[in-house]
Amino acid sequence: MRTVEDIIALLGGPDAAAQRCGIGTEAVRKWRQARAIPPRHWPSILAATGLSLSDLPGAPHTTPFGAPESRAETPMPQTETAPDAVPSGMQETRVPEGATACLVLGDGSVFWGRGFGAHTPAGKAPVAEVCFNTGMTGYQETLTDPSYAGQIITFTFPHIGNVGTNAEDLEAATPVARGLVVKQDVTEPANWRSTRHLDLWLKSHDVPGIAGLDTRALTVRIRDGGPPNGVICFPADGRFDLAALRAQAAAWPGLEGMDLAKEVSCRQPYHWDETEWAWTPELYRSPAGGFGRQAAPKHKVVAVDYGAKRNILRCLAAAGLDVTVVPATATAEEILRHDPDGVFLSNGPGDPAATGEYAVPAIREVLEKRVPVFGICLGHQLLGLALGGKTYKLDRGHRGANQPVKDLTTGKVEITSQNHGFAVDERSLPSNVRVTHVSLFDGSNEGLAATDRPAFSVQYHPEASPGPTDSHYLFHRFVDLIEKTKGG
Repeated sequence: MRTVEDIIALLGGPDAAAQRCGIGTEAVRKWRQARAIPPRHWPSILAATGLSLSDLPGAPHTTPFGAPESRAETPMPQTETAPDAVPSGMQETRVPEGATACLVLGDGSVFWGRGFGAHTPAGKAPVAEVCFNTGMTGYQETLTDPSYAGQIITFTFPHIGNVGTNAEDLEAATPVARGLVVKQDVTEPANWRSTRHLDLWLKSHDVPGIAGLDTRALTVRIRDGGPPNGVICFPADGRFDLAALRAQAAAWPGLEGMDLAKEVSCRQPYHWDETEWAWTPELYRSPAGGFGRQAAPKHKVVAVDYGAKRNILRCLAAAGLDVTVVPATATAEEILRHDPDGVFLSNGPGDPAATGEYAVPAIREVLEKRVPVFGICLGHQLLGLALGGKTYKLDRGHRGANQPVKDLTTGKVEITSQNHGFAVDERSLPSNVRVTHVSLFDGSNEGLAATDRPAFSVQYHPEASPGPTDSHYLFHRFVDLIEKTKGG
């Protein structure tokens, strides 16, 4: 068998290899990194070099990353959607050379790669729903977004870890994602704000990662078949019990019917006054960072924490609100005892129908008092349930910073950041609720407003600044609603 370097040399070097295969030289560099050549290029290489299939690195009888694993005596056929997946039913496996970790899916498929971050304890590898995120920036915010509880994140952008980590880009105190999957190995950080390597940061929070996979193939698999259950195994001793991992992944019940808000919510009420980053030269150079403080709030708001992101709370404070955060399980009495001018329903993870068992009665009682309500993400879904609608699980979910949404009130299109696997069924909404926003990807509901009480919500994350400020008006719309209600 020839090495990747041998093949590139036979083709006449990287530029010639790229030209013959109709790709860029960056793709040839990825061949070298993965030590395998994707099957779609094999015909061009065989025609140009006169080699046989057995000469190619990554052919079915070999086991580099990006190629199918096999028994020594029986080559395994490759699949269209996941070239490096092992079909279920294999009882014995040979760990590919250089592999230190694997991702095992509920159908028995195995993806091999190089582990980083925290090692997984024997018998306690993290099992979760495997999703993908298309954002090109903000991996630290993504990993700490409480809405990702119960999920392993596949990043479609390859350069994850290149800006390191710092103490300011956190949406929660600790990461909630159960693992991450990336294409390329994590490099040394190249950013002046970095204070820690991503690998060390993950180790400190017991979060495992796996690199070297064909993330495009995995993403297509998720796109076409929906998010599967999966488990990352990165054992310190290099031993893999694939039968146990397959059983663990297959037995996990999935997010449908699962209430995760209680796991990520605060335990006691607290006050929040930190505002958004102020981009001034003085604060830009400040060791303490550029976050401000709200010293003169105009209105009091209670934020119900189903998994609230810090930047949402900052946007509320920056809009002139005095914010008190309460746990997800807070009753209407516990919310209203703060005498709020408005109530905010935060984002969060899990199935809204499950969280709604205790959240919906509290929201309905708040609505009866005609206190203005604003919801985001899970808070949007819970408001939809409280108003009489229903929710359902999306086939693929929306996760990334490039999601177009149309505001039906203004006719404008916003580029939004999203992270949700469930949606409000707009067909179930009663006549006193109107649809305000719609996804231009799949037509699903992205916003609603009650016509007979002061309440509205959106499915996406207006605080995440993907547009970058397309959706910040929503926080001011909430303030306007408060003032209109108080004035009326």
